[in-house]
Amino acid sequence: MSKKVLLTGDRPTGPLHIGHYFGSVQNRVAMQDDYDSYYMVADVQALTDNFNNPEKVRENVIEVAMDNMAAGLDPKKATLFIQSQIPQIAELTVFYSNLVTVNTLKRNPTVKAEIAEKSELFGREGESVTYGFLGYPVSQAADITFVRSEVVPVGEDQLPMIEQTREIVEKFHRIYNCSIFPLPQAKLSDSPRIMGLDGNAKMSKSLNNAIYLKDSPEETAEKIKTATTDSETTISYDPQRRPGISNLVLIYSLIHNKKPGDIVKDLQGVTYSAFKSRLASDLNAHLTPLRNKRHELESKPHYIKEILEMGREKALKKAEETMSLVRAAMKINY
Repeated sequence: MSKKVLLTGDRPTGPLHIGHYFGSVQNRVAMQDDYDSYYMVADVQALTDNFNNPEKVRENVIEVAMDNMAAGLDPKKATLFIQSQIPQIAELTVFYSNLVTVNTLKRNPTVKAEIAEKSELFGREGESVTYGFLGYPVSQAADITFVRSEVVPVGEDQLPMIEQTREIVEKFHRIYNCSIFPLPQAKLSDSPRIMGLDGNAKMSKSLNNAIYLKDSPEETAEKIKTATTDSETTISYDPQRRPGISNLVLIYSLIHNKKPGDIVKDLQGVTYSAFKSRLASDLNAHLTPLRNKRHELESKPHYIKEILEMGREKALKKAEETMSLVRAAMKINY
């Protein structure tokens, strides 16, 4: 039996951090044996809110590809490609844009949350949100369906995007009397979200509160040393009441593949300073193989580009197969 098609990816707005690693990268590496996996460097999606800083996006395309390969994504098992090099995605986005109302996009919980977050951070009023940013769920639907993906690994905050894609697919099939796309299924990670080291709700490249996979051991230790905790003296796991120290306990538990509650039992009587030192040491040890692989890849930039070119060729072939079916269904296969 053929494997189900899986699509996942990252926005190249900066190197990947441990929130990405524990929350999604480890999962996609584990799934690459069981699925026909496509991994997309989503540069077009990154430009929806970085359109005025294209250098930032361009510089990080290779960075996120290297991070994933260093973590174990195997180009012999997964197809790595750059979103902007597949023009059929943009073509499909245009066709899908006729099937979604502006009000539907404004009501999308993920879009609403991200608009609110950006307004709070940058003083950006809702009225100034670009068409591209508001419409990125439509573009994301095209990302998912151009390879006729059946499985999409996501976090809970992205579930509305998958539901939007399913609605678009069903409407397309209904209007054009066809059955081209499978209805994509979300595959949720069971890893809880890692907060920012400053106590922010999430670890984020834009907030500079993250430990990057490429960080040196010294940088990692310094970031953990200055991470937000609280004024209490005992270590416990209580995310609602004590988010800072609980976040560090969570990271420690993910390193050792244990439940946070079990980790806390081993930390009774340990001071914050000693715990942070132990956390930094163990996290650095955990990431050492990945970082060594990344250093090796950094010395072979042409190899990364070759992998992305191979992925482009395979993704293009799949994209054109899909668009031939789409154009025929829409009666524009002149």
